[in-house]
Amino acid sequence: METITKQEQKVDNKKGVKVSGSEAVVKCLLAEDANLIYGYPGGAIMPVYDELYKYQNELHHVLTRHEQGAIHAAQGFARASGKVGVVIATSGPGATNIITGIADAQIDSTPLVCITGQVSSNLLGSDAFQETDIISISTPVTKWNYQITKASEIPEILAKAFFIAKSGRPGPVLVDITKDAQFEELNFSYKKCERIRSYHPIPKLDNKQVKAAADLINNAKKPFVVFGQGVILGNAESEFKAFIEKADIPSASTLLGLSALPTKHDLNVGMVGMHGHYAPNVLTNDCDVLIAIGMRFDDRVTGNLETYAKQAKIIHFDIDPSEIDKNVKTDVAVLGDVKETLSGILSLIDSNKHSKWIKKFKDLYDVEFDKVINEQLNPTKEGLTMGEVMKAINKETKGEAIIVSDVGQNQMFSSRYANFKQSKSVITSGGLGTMGFCLPASIGAKMGAPEREVVAIIGDGGFQMTIQELGTILQTKVPVKIVVLNNEFLGMVRQWQEMFFDRRYASTVMTNPDFIKIVEGYGIKANRVTKRGDLAKSISEMIDSKESYFLEVVVEKEGNVFPMIPTGATVSDIRLK
Repeated sequence: METITKQEQKVDNKKGVKVSGSEAVVKCLLAEDANLIYGYPGGAIMPVYDELYKYQNELHHVLTRHEQGAIHAAQGFARASGKVGVVIATSGPGATNIITGIADAQIDSTPLVCITGQVSSNLLGSDAFQETDIISISTPVTKWNYQITKASEIPEILAKAFFIAKSGRPGPVLVDITKDAQFEELNFSYKKCERIRSYHPIPKLDNKQVKAAADLINNAKKPFVVFGQGVILGNAESEFKAFIEKADIPSASTLLGLSALPTKHDLNVGMVGMHGHYAPNVLTNDCDVLIAIGMRFDDRVTGNLETYAKQAKIIHFDIDPSEIDKNVKTDVAVLGDVKETLSGILSLIDSNKHSKWIKKFKDLYDVEFDKVINEQLNPTKEGLTMGEVMKAINKETKGEAIIVSDVGQNQMFSSRYANFKQSKSVITSGGLGTMGFCLPASIGAKMGAPEREVVAIIGDGGFQMTIQELGTILQTKVPVKIVVLNNEFLGMVRQWQEMFFDRRYASTVMTNPDFIKIVEGYGIKANRVTKRGDLAKSISEMIDSKESYFLEVVVEKEGNVFPMIPTGATVSDIRLK
């Protein structure tokens, strides 16, 4: 087998020797330290795969069972590692199969470089076999895209792709390469991109705005922080913690902001949003200064905008100018890298105590505990609850695992009841809400953070959307722990049908296969829990396993996630039942 050594790679780069376009793609990936990629081969990308074969000692390609699995795995890798995820797919259906994942990455600010093959340039626009205009299709859901028709473009364009994907507010980039450009030769040399004219990913810090924000915070009687994934993406966890501790501000997370602050931190008052905690939702409409940090005022967070925090002054820390005043009118906008902006404001804010204000959050938490949480964690009814499953997982993982969830009730229960001690511990599809995300994303997450335990929490519906990725686990031997919460329903839709459609369960009842037989067919150890007395032991056995493990937990069929803010209602109208 012909292979290329790392030493030869360095010599080639230095001399600028003549190589094919497809080899140039591989060399660019190695130059960016992108030595783990996900993909699925096909005709229009075959020249690149031929080069991957030669470089397999240097670059690890993970063959997923579907292109959707590849891009969700790359998302999981990026979120767990903090690096750029890389996906390779062929033209036509291969390229279109990654669009959902690209849209997911765009709205959740996940850095990806997606490389697609394309028909030869002389066939463009001719409706050739497996030709699709992926540039037009992907334009609305990418941070940047580009079609390469000449091999000489490859180094510069891929360098730009990696820079754009990871700089400023991260996001997905797509590079489409025609087949003739992959065969064509070029004199290869590579220089990492460090700037692009007219592209300014990090706004310049305005010290006047920082001072204005500090003045509002120092004069606040009831300040409240809502923090999002921007804190994690900006690697600003320590600066954020120092900021809220000095000013003594109760702080609530968005779904994707979870784990930026340890769950049990004294100032962590829970999660905001439709199924968030009672206190931070209700008291949003009682605070006098609302400080939004690295979040975008999503509709699931704000509820009815006409009634959202109208009594409060709004301070918005963000790296993306387009988010300012997009949904909520801001009184003070602090643009810039959150690590820099929080460092800049720290010396300007007063050490403070807001004991009475913080007590309000604790009092309302007690109300929620009595009416909702206790019955989830310590149920008196016969059926197993999703909350008690998370309680058992917390006990075994001690809050140190990465929890990857799918979409639906499993997502809300896991986000509400999982405990987190360190950052980058929550990986889920936030803005797009993509069912089928979890299983492949958990594979990528484990590869991105191999030293950490990764637990996938999936509903029976979402599991079957990408169930074929069990084959990827079979082939790679990646030790992911998979928990399917089986209620034989599309649970979240069913909950809405119960509450708002008079229990008309239209197309939400699931007739499921024997998951254990299927999983065991992929060589994965599997177990099924139906009784409360077996739960703790089964989860302990799963976590202790050094290999991948599948646990099906049969939970109550008609369990609901509460609290809940009905669509169109205000955050203070949150329901406990």
